[in-house]
Amino acid sequence: MIHLDQTIVSLDLFNEHFVCDLPNCLGSCCVEGDYGAPLEKDEVIMIDESIEEIKPFMTAEGLELLESKGFYEVDPDKELVTTCVDRRDCVFAYTRKDIYACAIESAFEDEKTTFRKPLSCHLYPVRLGKVKELVSLNYNEWSICKPARISGKNEGVPLYVFLKEALIRRFGMDWYTQLEVVADELKEM
Repeated sequence: MIHLDQTIVSLDLFNEHFVCDLPNCLGSCCVEGDYGAPLEKDEVIMIDESIEEIKPFMTAEGLELLESKGFYEVDPDKELVTTCVDRRDCVFAYTRKDIYACAIESAFEDEKTTFRKPLSCHLYPVRLGKVKELVSLNYNEWSICKPARISGKNEGVPLYVFLKEALIRRFGMDWYTQLEVVADELKEM
């Protein structure tokens, strides 16, 4: 683990390679797991403010769930997460050319909203945690992401490079620049 400002960064971010390979994984991270995507409180507000722009991209099942239960709930760990259709598909998941996509991100790409997608999705496969007052960044290795690990290794893309945009979104450019310095130092060891 590397201590960087108010974060603790797993060495996996430097040692593991990763590039999403949607044609092979089919966006399975949108529909696998016990609960939906973790949400920050401010993200709930941003999604709620954009929900009318997001709805046209949602499935009928997602819209039905949205109307009956809403788009978020509290999981057993007392964390805010997206609701899921039949405890599987994220309420915002839909298929586009047989690949799962995100209705929120599609609305963003169509310039209907300024909110791209939940940070937890943007940072995946890294999960944020808390260690006292520090934010921990840990790699969540999942079998459905095996094609991404193979692509990342073939392309020589470390996890922290693949997640550059998301990491900057959460921690800022100065923090990411420091992370790159750490990566260079680790390469020299």
